[in-house]
Amino acid sequence: MHILFIGYGKTSQRVAKQLFELGYQVTTISRSPKTDLYANHLIQDIHQLDLMQVKPIDYVYILLAPSERGVDAYRETYFASTKPIIQALKNHPIKKIIVVSSTRVYGENSGEIINDESLIQPIDEQGEILYAMENVYLNAFPEQCSVVRPTGIYGTSVERMKKLANMTLTYPNIHWSNRIHIDDLAAFLVHVLHVEHFEKTYICSDSKPIPLHKIIQWFQQKLDLPQLVLEAEQLSGKKIMAQRMLKSGFQLKHQDCFDEYLKLLK
Repeated sequence: MHILFIGYGKTSQRVAKQLFELGYQVTTISRSPKTDLYANHLIQDIHQLDLMQVKPIDYVYILLAPSERGVDAYRETYFASTKPIIQALKNHPIKKIIVVSSTRVYGENSGEIINDESLIQPIDEQGEILYAMENVYLNAFPEQCSVVRPTGIYGTSVERMKKLANMTLTYPNIHWSNRIHIDDLAAFLVHVLHVEHFEKTYICSDSKPIPLHKIIQWFQQKLDLPQLVLEAEQLSGKKIMAQRMLKSGFQLKHQDCFDEYLKLLK
């Protein structure tokens, strides 16, 4: 079986390695050269994607990342690429296409509980662009497409959190944050490929929301830094629960983010 990765960053590389070890043939599309020996790497612009010379593709992963966080970069990366990607895939016998989006499509920001059944109501343009991208692929591949929406991905570095710990003397309110370890995300992307009766969408999270100021305080304690002061009890963010993911039979291996942070601090 032949698998194509459109976008080949840290998560894709983990997924591809696992699938290669399971006996799949792997081809990747990215903007820069790659050196993994277990995949055939192609350098292409996704907006001018050409798969005519690629052997028949059975499965596709789309894991894109904009070069910056602005609206224009989101629109160019996620939405403007949908038409050329769909066009390039139309002559291939696609059995399943897995699109990685984000829980940014959920716009709630007052500490609400969110699950797979929650109404999609983006509150910013980036969220609207992601949701529009999801719908384009779901409509183009109604029987083959599944969308995975990860929460914040962690597990490769704690430099950002160390910087926050050093810089944060006060925090304005209780902001609920959510995360998924990169290895659990990669494992779930492999898992969902093999789910016969799959859902149209899945949230991917450890389902353990934590106020962000608590995480910063934990780092401050470990780094012997002054503890921040919480200024108000007002709630923001959301508490995200990945019900469909667990119902599919998937089991998380990284359920305590503080254990994982501690490993990265050593």
